[in-house]
Amino acid sequence: MTVIIAGAGITGLTLAISCHQAGIPFRIFEQVSELKPLGVGINVQPHAVRELFEMGLEAEMDAIGVRTREVAYFSKKGKQIWSEPRGQFAGYSWPQFSVHRGGFQMMLFHALEERAGKGTVVTGREAVDCKDVDGGVIVTFRDKQGNLSTAEGTVFVACEGIHSNIRAKFYPGEGAPHWGGSILWRGTAKAKPFITEATMGMAGHEWQKFVTYPISKADPETGEAEINWIAELKFPPDKKWNREDYNRHGNFDDFFPAFQDWHFDWLDIPKLMQDGGYCYEFPMVDRDPVKRWTFGRTTLAGDAAHAMYPIGSNGASQGILDARVLVREFIARGVGVEALEAYEAERRPATTRLVMANRGNGPDHVMNIVEERCGGEFEKVSDVLSDAELQETAANYKKIAGMDVDGLNSRPSIVQLPKKDVA
Repeated sequence: MTVIIAGAGITGLTLAISCHQAGIPFRIFEQVSELKPLGVGINVQPHAVRELFEMGLEAEMDAIGVRTREVAYFSKKGKQIWSEPRGQFAGYSWPQFSVHRGGFQMMLFHALEERAGKGTVVTGREAVDCKDVDGGVIVTFRDKQGNLSTAEGTVFVACEGIHSNIRAKFYPGEGAPHWGGSILWRGTAKAKPFITEATMGMAGHEWQKFVTYPISKADPETGEAEINWIAELKFPPDKKWNREDYNRHGNFDDFFPAFQDWHFDWLDIPKLMQDGGYCYEFPMVDRDPVKRWTFGRTTLAGDAAHAMYPIGSNGASQGILDARVLVREFIARGVGVEALEAYEAERRPATTRLVMANRGNGPDHVMNIVEERCGGEFEKVSDVLSDAELQETAANYKKIAGMDVDGLNSRPSIVQLPKKDVA
């Protein structure tokens, strides 16, 4: 009945904790030799936060993140287009969290070790192959020295990210991730939070955008918090760029001139970027949706299944939902092929819609409309686009993402366990 998990990222760790919560044996392997808090800020949406709270992690989330109050869209001139409350401030029964991605991953890792024991995550093991055997699956791993080892289980879940070896095994001709032309430069800096002190701000349009939000609570003495920032420029898709190194240190000369005049009354963007003193360069990539995730006793999850553009703040959240639906199906159908197929039948169509919606710029599309109609300069936003257009854009994306307020608040829990087993 053992579930073999490859990848100790957000999806894999959520799956491992959920299996432990449900009393399902598992083994989890990670290719890096040591987990470290890498990355910058991400957002975790209410539908995923609900799952984390039901895993007993509410206090841990509050310790590492910020309960986001609102998202606000601005033109490239700094003029507010639209704002709307988020999480509990929007009527959800659960908050949205802005967190440091690495801090979030490490929180899940420590929670797993506290519950399942030290050494639960086997590090330095990269999944390179798998094959079904009578009644189970054998997964082959390779260490840093090139030595091979195997693990046998009942099913195998590959959560090893956008460059998944296991996805490549089943789709050998797929090639590199899909790049639409956008480059993100990302960093953090200490600064006083803006507007509500828990606002996620977005300014610009598809070809030039800035996103920022706090990922820590303000220091009571200085009033400063850790502020995440993202500068994005879009280029023609045939432009030559560094596409495949996702942890490359960025060069301010490549993007700073485009934003050096963005001094707004709600935030001095050039100062924020310069105060951080560093940045990382990320190509904005995804993968085309595929027609199948499950191959016998192996299935894909997280970015290995549905890598998507970081628009709408849904990548990590969808991986969490993958893990929880998988465990629900293990409980209902047993750990086997039937559970994997039921999981895919629900999750693959849902994430396919999101991948494609994010390519269309998701809810950020309102900024493009303003840029096209007035170049970002207006006295009243109602002179540029109607309130109905704004409301419709936001509502449509929430439905696609499974973030409808009434629907989320009223639906039963994905994983239903006796009360004593929840923590």
